[in-house]
Amino acid sequence: MSETTPPPLAAADANANAAAAPTPAATPLNPADCAQQLKQRFPALFGGAVKPLKLRIQIDIQERAPGVFTKQALSAFFRRHTGSTSYLIAVSKAAHRFDLEGQASGAISDEHRQVALDELARRRANQESRRELEEQQRRNRAGLLHDFQTTTLTKANFCALKGVPLDELDGLLEIARGEAQERARHAPPPRQAQPFERPRRPGGPNSGAPPRRPR
Repeated sequence: MSETTPPPLAAADANANAAAAPTPAATPLNPADCAQQLKQRFPALFGGAVKPLKLRIQIDIQERAPGVFTKQALSAFFRRHTGSTSYLIAVSKAAHRFDLEGQASGAISDEHRQVALDELARRRANQESRRELEEQQRRNRAGLLHDFQTTTLTKANFCALKGVPLDELDGLLEIARGEAQERARHAPPPRQAQPFERPRRPGGPNSGAPPRRPR
Protein backbone atom coordinates (compact mmCIF):
# COMPACT_ATOMS: atom_id res chain seq x y z
CA MET A 1 0.00 0.00 0.00
CA SER A 2 1.51 3.37 -1.02
CA GLU A 3 1.33 6.62 0.88
CA THR A 4 -1.22 7.92 -1.64
CA THR A 5 -3.54 4.94 -1.24
CA PRO A 6 -6.10 5.50 1.54
CA PRO A 7 -5.58 2.95 4.32
CA PRO A 8 -8.56 0.90 5.60
CA LEU A 9 -9.31 3.51 8.26
CA ALA A 10 -9.40 6.28 5.67
CA ALA A 11 -11.70 4.21 3.48
CA ALA A 12 -14.02 3.51 6.40
CA ASP A 13 -14.24 7.16 7.41
CA ALA A 14 -14.48 8.40 3.84
CA ASN A 15 -17.24 5.93 2.98
CA ALA A 16 -19.17 6.91 6.09
CA ASN A 17 -18.77 10.59 5.24
CA ALA A 18 -19.79 9.96 1.65
CA ALA A 19 -23.33 8.96 2.69
CA ALA A 20 -24.47 12.57 2.64
CA ALA A 21 -27.84 13.95 1.65
CA PRO A 22 -28.08 15.81 -1.70
CA THR A 23 -27.06 19.45 -1.53
CA PRO A 24 -27.59 22.46 -3.78
CA ALA A 25 -25.14 22.91 -6.65
CA ALA A 26 -21.76 24.13 -5.41
CA THR A 27 -18.60 25.36 -7.05
CA PRO A 28 -16.09 22.50 -7.36
CA LEU A 29 -13.13 22.88 -4.98
CA ASN A 30 -9.80 21.11 -4.99
CA PRO A 31 -8.76 19.44 -1.70
CA ALA A 32 -6.54 22.35 -0.67
CA ASP A 33 -9.28 24.94 -1.20
CA CYS A 34 -11.79 22.65 0.49
CA ALA A 35 -9.50 22.36 3.51
CA GLN A 36 -9.17 26.14 3.73
CA GLN A 37 -12.93 26.63 3.53
CA LEU A 38 -13.56 24.03 6.23
CA LYS A 39 -10.95 25.61 8.49
CA GLN A 40 -12.56 29.04 8.09
CA ARG A 41 -16.12 27.82 8.63
CA PHE A 42 -15.49 25.20 11.32
CA PRO A 43 -12.27 26.18 13.13
CA ALA A 44 -13.20 24.20 16.26
CA LEU A 45 -12.84 20.98 14.30
CA PHE A 46 -10.50 21.75 11.42
CA GLY A 47 -8.30 24.39 13.05
CA GLY A 48 -5.36 23.57 15.28
CA ALA A 49 -4.37 20.02 16.09
CA VAL A 50 -5.85 17.24 13.96
CA LYS A 51 -8.90 15.60 15.59
CA PRO A 52 -10.69 12.35 14.74
CA LEU A 53 -13.85 13.20 12.82
CA LYS A 54 -17.37 12.28 13.80
CA LEU A 55 -18.67 9.59 11.49
CA ARG A 56 -20.85 10.92 8.65
CA ILE A 57 -19.57 14.44 9.36
CA GLN A 58 -20.11 15.26 5.68
CA ILE A 59 -23.89 15.33 6.26
CA ASP A 60 -23.43 17.90 9.04
CA ILE A 61 -21.18 20.03 6.85
CA GLN A 62 -23.63 20.17 3.98
CA GLU A 63 -26.49 20.96 6.36
CA ARG A 64 -24.52 23.80 7.97
CA ALA A 65 -23.06 25.12 4.69
CA PRO A 66 -25.55 24.21 1.93
CA GLY A 67 -24.32 24.79 -1.60
CA VAL A 68 -20.72 25.45 -0.55
CA PHE A 69 -19.13 22.02 -0.95
CA THR A 70 -19.82 19.38 -3.57
CA LYS A 71 -20.00 15.78 -2.48
CA GLN A 72 -17.01 15.04 -4.71
CA ALA A 73 -14.92 17.84 -3.18
CA LEU A 74 -15.63 16.69 0.37
CA SER A 75 -14.98 13.05 -0.50
CA ALA A 76 -11.62 13.93 -2.07
CA PHE A 77 -10.69 16.03 0.95
CA PHE A 78 -11.67 13.33 3.44
CA ARG A 79 -9.70 10.65 1.58
CA ARG A 80 -6.57 12.77 1.87
CA HIS A 81 -7.27 14.03 5.38
CA THR A 82 -8.15 10.70 6.99
CA GLY A 83 -5.28 8.99 5.18
CA SER A 84 -2.65 11.37 6.56
CA THR A 85 -0.19 10.18 9.18
CA SER A 86 -1.20 12.97 11.56
CA TYR A 87 -4.84 11.83 11.41
CA LEU A 88 -3.89 8.22 12.03
CA ILE A 89 -1.85 9.27 15.06
CA ALA A 90 -4.83 11.25 16.37
CA VAL A 91 -7.14 8.24 15.99
CA SER A 92 -4.62 5.95 17.67
CA LYS A 93 -4.39 8.21 20.74
CA ALA A 94 -7.79 9.89 21.15
CA ALA A 95 -10.72 8.40 23.03
CA HIS A 96 -13.47 10.19 21.07
CA ARG A 97 -14.39 11.59 17.69
CA PHE A 98 -15.37 15.26 17.39
CA ASP A 99 -18.19 17.21 15.75
CA LEU A 100 -18.15 20.57 13.96
CA GLU A 101 -18.18 22.42 17.29
CA GLY A 102 -15.11 20.55 18.48
CA GLN A 103 -17.17 18.58 21.00
CA ALA A 104 -16.75 14.86 21.66
CA SER A 105 -19.20 12.88 19.54
CA GLY A 106 -18.87 9.12 19.80
CA ALA A 107 -16.09 6.91 21.07
CA ILE A 108 -13.43 5.57 18.72
CA SER A 109 -13.94 1.84 18.34
CA ASP A 110 -11.14 -0.58 19.19
CA GLU A 111 -11.28 -1.80 15.60
CA HIS A 112 -10.64 1.65 14.12
CA ARG A 113 -7.88 2.36 16.65
CA GLN A 114 -6.16 -0.92 15.79
CA VAL A 115 -6.44 -0.22 12.07
CA ALA A 116 -4.73 3.14 12.66
CA LEU A 117 -1.98 1.51 14.72
CA ASP A 118 -1.40 -1.17 12.09
CA GLU A 119 -1.16 1.41 9.31
CA LEU A 120 1.27 3.54 11.32
CA ALA A 121 3.44 0.47 11.96
CA ARG A 122 3.40 -0.37 8.26
CA ARG A 123 4.46 3.17 7.34
CA ARG A 124 7.27 3.16 9.91
CA ALA A 125 8.54 -0.15 8.51
CA ASN A 126 8.42 1.21 4.97
CA GLN A 127 10.21 4.38 6.03
CA GLU A 128 12.94 2.38 7.75
CA SER A 129 13.33 0.20 4.67
CA ARG A 130 13.67 3.29 2.48
CA ARG A 131 16.29 4.75 4.80
CA GLU A 132 18.28 1.52 4.74
CA LEU A 133 18.05 1.36 0.95
CA GLU A 134 19.13 4.99 0.57
CA GLU A 135 22.07 4.45 2.94
CA GLN A 136 23.16 1.37 1.00
CA GLN A 137 22.96 3.33 -2.25
CA ARG A 138 25.11 6.09 -0.73
CA ARG A 139 27.70 3.53 0.36
CA ASN A 140 27.67 2.01 -3.13
CA ARG A 141 28.22 5.42 -4.73
CA ALA A 142 31.04 6.21 -2.30
CA GLY A 143 32.73 2.90 -3.15
CA LEU A 144 32.24 3.55 -6.86
CA LEU A 145 33.88 6.98 -6.54
CA HIS A 146 36.81 5.57 -4.56
CA ASP A 147 37.41 2.80 -7.08
CA PHE A 148 37.12 5.19 -10.03
CA GLN A 149 39.66 7.56 -8.50
CA THR A 150 42.19 4.75 -8.11
CA THR A 151 41.53 2.70 -11.25
CA THR A 152 43.73 2.63 -14.33
CA LEU A 153 40.94 1.28 -16.52
CA THR A 154 39.19 3.25 -19.20
CA LYS A 155 35.67 4.43 -18.43
CA ALA A 156 34.20 1.77 -20.68
CA ASN A 157 36.16 -1.05 -19.06
CA PHE A 158 35.48 0.34 -15.57
CA CYS A 159 31.74 0.42 -16.24
CA ALA A 160 31.84 -3.10 -17.63
CA LEU A 161 33.64 -4.28 -14.49
CA LYS A 162 31.19 -2.52 -12.14
CA GLY A 163 28.06 -3.29 -14.13
CA VAL A 164 27.24 0.42 -14.47
CA PRO A 165 25.83 1.85 -17.74
CA LEU A 166 28.43 4.13 -19.29
CA ASP A 167 25.96 6.98 -19.75
CA GLU A 168 25.10 6.88 -16.01
CA LEU A 169 28.64 6.86 -14.60
CA ASP A 170 29.27 10.62 -14.61
CA GLY A 171 25.96 11.32 -12.90
CA LEU A 172 26.62 8.73 -10.18
CA LEU A 173 30.12 10.10 -9.58
CA GLU A 174 28.79 13.66 -9.35
CA ILE A 175 26.23 12.59 -6.75
CA ALA A 176 28.93 10.72 -4.81
CA ARG A 177 31.19 13.79 -4.79
CA GLY A 178 28.37 15.94 -3.47
CA GLU A 179 27.60 13.40 -0.75
CA ALA A 180 31.28 13.27 0.22
CA GLN A 181 31.37 17.06 0.55
CA GLU A 182 28.21 16.95 2.66
CA ARG A 183 29.72 14.37 5.00
CA ALA A 184 32.86 16.47 5.32
CA ARG A 185 30.84 19.56 6.25
CA HIS A 186 29.00 17.71 9.02
CA ALA A 187 31.97 15.74 10.32
CA PRO A 188 33.02 16.71 13.88
CA PRO A 189 36.25 18.72 14.06
CA PRO A 190 39.36 16.67 14.83
CA ARG A 191 40.40 16.62 18.46
CA GLN A 192 43.45 18.72 19.21
CA ALA A 193 46.30 16.84 20.82
CA GLN A 194 46.97 17.99 24.37
CA PRO A 195 50.58 19.05 25.11
CA PHE A 196 52.50 16.40 26.99
CA GLU A 197 53.03 17.29 30.64
CA ARG A 198 55.63 15.39 32.62
CA PRO A 199 54.17 14.14 35.90
CA ARG A 200 55.55 15.87 38.95
CA ARG A 201 57.57 13.91 41.44
CA PRO A 202 56.38 13.81 45.03
CA GLY A 203 58.14 16.40 47.09
CA GLY A 204 58.91 18.60 44.10
CA PRO A 205 58.94 22.38 44.24
CA ASN A 206 55.25 22.66 43.39
CA SER A 207 53.93 19.74 45.36
CA GLY A 208 53.35 21.57 48.60
CA ALA A 209 55.43 18.98 50.50
CA PRO A 210 58.76 19.87 52.14
CA PRO A 211 61.84 18.93 50.05
CA ARG A 212 63.71 15.87 51.05
CA ARG A 213 67.08 16.50 52.78
CA PRO A 214 70.15 15.02 51.16
CA ARG A 215 71.76 12.21 53.11
